[in-house]
This record gives sequence, C-alpha cells and structure tokens, in this order.
Amino acid sequence: MTKRISFYELTLQDLTEFLQDLGQPTFRARQLWQNAYKRLLDNPEEMTDIPRDLQRRISETVTFTSLEIRATARSDDGSTEKVLFALPDDQLIEAVLMRYQRRKTVCISTQVGCAMGCVFCATGQMGLERNLTPGEIVEQVIYFARYLANENQRMTNLVIMGMGEPFHNYQATMQAIKNLNDPTGFKFGARRITISTIGIVPMIKQFAQENNQVNLAVSLHAATDELRSALVPINRRYPLDELIPSCKEYVQQTSRRLTFEWALVHDVNDGLDQAQSLVKLIQGLNCHVNLIPLNPTQGYAGRATSRERVKSFHDFLTKHKIPCTIRMRQGVDIHAGCGQLATEK
Repeated sequence: MTKRISFYELTLQDLTEFLQDLGQPTFRARQLWQNAYKRLLDNPEEMTDIPRDLQRRISETVTFTSLEIRATARSDDGSTEKVLFALPDDQLIEAVLMRYQRRKTVCISTQVGCAMGCVFCATGQMGLERNLTPGEIVEQVIYFARYLANENQRMTNLVIMGMGEPFHNYQATMQAIKNLNDPTGFKFGARRITISTIGIVPMIKQFAQENNQVNLAVSLHAATDELRSALVPINRRYPLDELIPSCKEYVQQTSRRLTFEWALVHDVNDGLDQAQSLVKLIQGLNCHVNLIPLNPTQGYAGRATSRERVKSFHDFLTKHKIPCTIRMRQGVDIHAGCGQLATEK
C-alpha cells in the first residue's frame, strides 16, 4: 500500500498541484484547505462540499493525523495541560496548553531534543534527535485548536518555545508559521505568534528581513559573556557583542519591540551585578524583559531565585526604565514549565 502523505506538510500551492494531478479543478484545493484549517476537519467524509469520489481518493492518499497522543497531564490547578505526541517514526515530543484569565496560549515544539545544550534546560540535556517537519509543527497547533473548539473556546496566542531551537530548524518553522497565518485558512494573526531563540545571530538577521509581524523573544539569561557562556554554550559562538547588535538591527528593521527572557537562578544570575550589566547592555533598546524564576530539571542542580531577589532584580530594571515583568510559573507540577519539556522512551 502506498504511504499516505500528511496534509499539513502541504502548502496551498502543493495542494493545488496535488489535486491537479488527480484531475481536479484548482478551486478544490481551496475547499480542502478551508475544511482542514478553518473547519478543523480531519475526516474527508465530513467535508460535505467535496464530491464523494474525491473524498474517497483523499482518504486513500492523505492523512490528517500523523501525530499520535501517547499521554496527557493536567496541573493540579487546571491551568496547564501537557500532551506527549508520538511522531510517525516513534520519536516523541511534548506541547503545552496554558490557560490564563483572558488567554489560551499554546506552546509547541520544533525539534526532538535540542543541540544548544543550555545547562538548566531539560530539552537541552537530551541532545538533538532530529528536526520536525513543517507538518509536524503545524499539527500540534491544530490538535489544540480542535481541543479548545470542543469547549467553545479559541486559542489566543501561540509561542514557539517548546522543545528545540526554532532557528536551528528555520525553514520548517517559517513554513509552519506561513501555513497557520494564511488568511484563507487558519488565519492566525502573526502578532499573536512569538518565536523564541537562544541567540543564533545569522538567523535573527534573516528573520528581521522576513517582513512579517511575528514577535521575537531572545533567551538571554546573563549579561556578561563569561556567565552566559557557562549557562548557554552557543554564546561562545555568538557572544554578546554580536548578539546585541543583531537585536538592535532587528528592532530597527522591523520597528517591533523585542523580548528578552531571563531565567533567574539563585546566586547565579539574580544579583544586582547582573542587573546592572543588563541595563548597560540593553538601555535605549525597544525591548521588554521577562523574568522567570528557574523551573527545576533533573540534570541541573541550580534552583529558583527567592521572591526577594526577584523583586530586587525587577525593581532595579524598572528604576532604570527597562520595561520588565515577573512571569507567573505554570505547570511546574507536571514538568510543563519553561525549560522542563523532555521525553524519554
């Protein structure tokens, strides 16, 4: 039997050409696209505007469910849900739904594992297994969109901050965003999407040229090269005197505000010396700093900073007119917080 292709691997142009090969008119591609992305259907027999013979042929040649749910977990307070997906080759990834008072945010993965090796990150402790395809990235989003639709709710925000470094899988990530952003299909606004990078300078520069409204977050975590290289090994390749100018170039090119992520580790990067260095590094840049008390992982002995030290760090930045927010921790009890996603077979 011929292996079926994943619908979500296709661009709209790919789908048009695929259907033309089946002898179908071009408008059928738009109908299928809207059935999958707008109506969120995964069964061709439910696509009532498609002729029955085409429904049958699509069922035989295309699959809308490449990911298999292996496990789910919900936090004690009900605010966070994590899903373990199995990919077609039996590799595993995790993705997360976070419920806030007015927002429903989905956090998705772009790689199985990660090659960046950040010492406090559970995914980085895994190493890299492989990149995800565009379809595997998209399908995580579609799963949660269907899940929320069954509750008469909608996803409000998408953060590409799960397993993996998105800019290490740049083309697949950007294609997934393009499919999700398509105004004739899923139509998810670019300004509600945030992509996070550890600081791969050439890709930040390329991203600045994309001419889209997707938000960018840079995981900084330290304001001196010595400390950042110890926490984030990629800093040895792209040190701060290259990273920060690329961030400034991004802001200048896009006229968009940049976010810096900072995981606060007790007695490591939560002191006023680092706060002072950070102010010198980014003062005058159109940016916002998210302070995140470290989430625990098995492979790192560091622990979250204290409430007092978080406040002191925050107050110092605010005093020097650096916009800053202390992020609320969610899903820590089910290992669904920032830096905690990892899988084991």
